[in-house]
Amino acid sequence: MENYILIFVGMVTCLVSFASAKPGIATFYTKYIPFACFKNQDHGKMIVVASDALWKNRAVCGKKFTMKCTEHRNGVPHPCTGKSVTVKVIDQCPGYPSTMDLEREAFKIIAKPVAGIINIDYKKYA
Repeated sequence: MENYILIFVGMVTCLVSFASAKPGIATFYTKYIPFACFKNQDHGKMIVVASDALWKNRAVCGKKFTMKCTEHRNGVPHPCTGKSVTVKVIDQCPGYPSTMDLEREAFKIIAKPVAGIINIDYKKYA
């Protein structure tokens, strides 16, 4: 009986987690410095710059987001890998149409770079 309860709790957690994700658009860059949040400190490759809509006067500086590719935006068939990635916001990308602009290595985890631009579901990392 206890095993069934654990399975049920796990299923509900997955459903709630998926339901709380927001849709967005992701692109990638290959080299970017300096960083508004941390100057030029190295924060690895799992980093992202946020759009004006997320930035909100530095409110997301240093925050982490988990995202997953949901579909293509430019005709590249099947760009998504099915994996998710967690990235840290290091800067703002003012006036940029994408929701998040990932470092190329982070983008490669969730989609084929040839896609260039993809639809995503994202949420704050707990």
